[in-house]
Amino acid sequence: MKEFDVIVIGGGMIGLACALELSRKKDYSIAIIEPNDCNPLIQNSFHTRVSAITPSSQEYLSSINVWDDIKRKKAFVATKVWDQNSHGHLNFYAEDEGLDSLGFIIENDVIQSAIFENIDHNKIAIIKQKLEKLSKTDFGYDVILDDKRSLSCKLVIGADGPQSKVRDLAAINVSSIDYEQKAIIANIKSEKSFLDTTWQRFLSDSIVAILPLSENQASIVWSCKNHLADKLEASESKDFNQLLSEAVEYQFGCLELQSDIKMFPLIARSAQEYSLPNLALIGDAAHSIHPLAGQGANLGFSDVKEINNQLLNDEKPLGDHSILRRYARARRLDNELMAKTMTGLDWIYKENNEPMRWLRGFGMNLIDESSILKSLIQKQALGQSK
Repeated sequence: MKEFDVIVIGGGMIGLACALELSRKKDYSIAIIEPNDCNPLIQNSFHTRVSAITPSSQEYLSSINVWDDIKRKKAFVATKVWDQNSHGHLNFYAEDEGLDSLGFIIENDVIQSAIFENIDHNKIAIIKQKLEKLSKTDFGYDVILDDKRSLSCKLVIGADGPQSKVRDLAAINVSSIDYEQKAIIANIKSEKSFLDTTWQRFLSDSIVAILPLSENQASIVWSCKNHLADKLEASESKDFNQLLSEAVEYQFGCLELQSDIKMFPLIARSAQEYSLPNLALIGDAAHSIHPLAGQGANLGFSDVKEINNQLLNDEKPLGDHSILRRYARARRLDNELMAKTMTGLDWIYKENNEPMRWLRGFGMNLIDESSILKSLIQKQALGQSK
């Protein structure tokens, strides 16, 4: 049986970042278990799965010497939100916080590839298999793979996404909220510039977010009630283009699809435990939220930063539950706050009776006109609330 100090289940950008930092700062033997290719092939055309990376996540990726290797990234200097059913609007600007940008829109594959290229394969073994079984031992876990190989470790880190096998095998319960919505993602091009700005419009039955990838190309996340999502997915490209252009009031002229449409159900999840003795969950395995504010990847990188901070600055045995509990306590509040904020915003914008529309518009404009309130919200979104 092959022995490791740490086994990370999941080779996406969150799992890779966790393993990379640990390998650089401690002389641990580490394995990453991932059935898919950890180093995605980067195409000339943009991928549809993107993240809005905050300055806090940028700082973390710089700290592990990855940021400069991310070659394709689009800075945005403003975020603008407006509401179909009220007079409300919100406008956030980087200059108000003394920043050059509010963040960067980056394809997830590009981030993952940059992290992978920095991995020292003499320190980290990447095993292309699926997790089959976990067995608790006195010193950690035995990990059985689907090819029947057995590995052992002192610490298992579950970074295997919202449908986490680690979470299931460890019998960690999860609470969930089904929004009865689906997110449509696709890439588009526009007639007019996106002005280095992320855009979001709230409609009666959906929320459209436009995330610029270049001057006239963007990724969209269109969160829709199920019936509308199914209708949009089945529509002809020209009809989809028209409906999307109308949804954002032709702010950018006519919009045109540049990729296939992908769709996934919107379900928020929260693991009741982030940690057990010798086991921890990070990223979407621990929590997944509504994509309303594009914070999923940033929460994941914050998890990585915190768990590694605890592991690297304590002399207790690797996998000690008191250390892992400190990680869980440090991260749960922020993650739950963000999740509840997204759920609350989703509810507020689904309510379209006249008093709620008026109150919503009034509240948006009040925040927009208050530099203090707006700065507080901005700092929370940028990961600078502490």
